[in-house]
Amino acid sequence: MIDIVACAEGCILPVRAQPGARRCGIVGEHNGAVKIAVSAPAEKGKANDAIQEILCAQLGLKRSHVQLLAGPTSRDKRFLLRDMTPAAVLHTLRTVLEGE
Repeated sequence: MIDIVACAEGCILPVRAQPGARRCGIVGEHNGAVKIAVSAPAEKGKANDAIQEILCAQLGLKRSHVQLLAGPTSRDKRFLLRDMTPAAVLHTLRTVLEGE
């Protein structure tokens, strides 16, 4: 189960990054985090930007509502999702994962 934490601004989503992948998108779960694959390399923040774009597209959020909080150089990251509840994020993630 993905461990989403509620906070005053929205919620915090743990992400496990898979940079340099052939296929981009939300691909599953890894140790309580959502696993996101991106074709961008893990250099100069390119993979972080690609993950942010995927989260925006899948969750229907503006870019300003998705912020990297922790893990800019790690595969394990934490993103702040403004104006989202943990239940809404889980529902959307389940829909995306079941649709594949």
